[in-house]
Amino acid sequence: MTYERFEDLPVWKAAMEIAVRVYALTRDRFFSQPGDLRDQLRRASLSISNNIAEGFERGSTAELLAFLYIARGSAGETRSMLHFAERLPEGGHLKSEISDLKSKTESCSRQIRGWTDSLQNCDIKGQRHLNDQTRERYEAKNRAAAFEKQLQEIVRKARPQDYPKQEEEKESQI
Repeated sequence: MTYERFEDLPVWKAAMEIAVRVYALTRDRFFSQPGDLRDQLRRASLSISNNIAEGFERGSTAELLAFLYIARGSAGETRSMLHFAERLPEGGHLKSEISDLKSKTESCSRQIRGWTDSLQNCDIKGQRHLNDQTRERYEAKNRAAAFEKQLQEIVRKARPQDYPKQEEEKESQI
């Protein structure tokens, strides 16, 4: 699926939900203690969705990847602080909410990792690099690869004696 706006990305929506829930969580008196835990937790959680959005808007796959790695780092930072808060006895009444947020943050991190893995194996450099000529070349390359695959299947079916090893492998996989 192709997304035109970062607001439509499921991972951005998940990250935004995390930030909203962290802001609600940190309104609790437990986070009013001296120190920067509340502010840092808020900044890190909001940084997840912000970096996804900024990377998406940059227009190149390389920049998107860089911002997704930053977003994933912010998800790790958020999760780490949630682990810390969970271990403090004064926050016992928040354990359930903190645990749920840790799970949601870990899920978001996995989504980002999946996206980065797929982008690393993509030969599109990004919207910034796509013009009519490069888009046509990319589409022609994909059509040629699909045609070649289809042609190979036709030849294999027409002349199975020329491909005995591959037929045996298919049967053993079934």
